Amino acid sequence: MAKLDAHEVQPEEYEDIPELTDEFFDNAEIRLGEKLIRPARRPGRPQSENTKKLVSLRLDPDIIERFRATGPGWQSRINAALREYLQKR
Repeated sequence: MAKLDAHEVQPEEYEDIPELTDEFFDNAEIRLGEKLIRPARRPGRPQSENTKKLVSLRLDPDIIERFRATGPGWQSRINAALREYLQKR
């Protein structure tokens, strides 16, 4: 480790170091000592053109239980069932 600590970066090695851009700092984790001020921003999945709206909806408990029992994506399946109902009308 002492050999690594003693290494001085040579001019030709600077090419290997990525440029620190505004985007880098915008996405960086910010700490004050050991205290986390802002976690790093991680890219999520791209936003859909057809974004969903958050609503509060009261459903019977048995309906929720049956959809939840189908596993992940149960809310999307409720959406599909409602869409299918509307298309039949």
